[in-house]
Amino acid sequence: MRVLKEKELMEISGGFFSAAKVLGIIGAVTFVIGVIDGFVRPLRCN
Repeated sequence: MRVLKEKELMEISGGFFSAAKVLGIIGAVTFVIGVIDGFVRPLRCN
């Protein structure tokens, strides 16, 4: 096993960022659906 230097560690691209992008897109879609649902079908607070 090889020990990496700090500069080499910063250059490694991993799967975390793609997972974060997917979760961000899913969150944005859910938010937009909620906003549209609120305008189309407004409900009173009980």
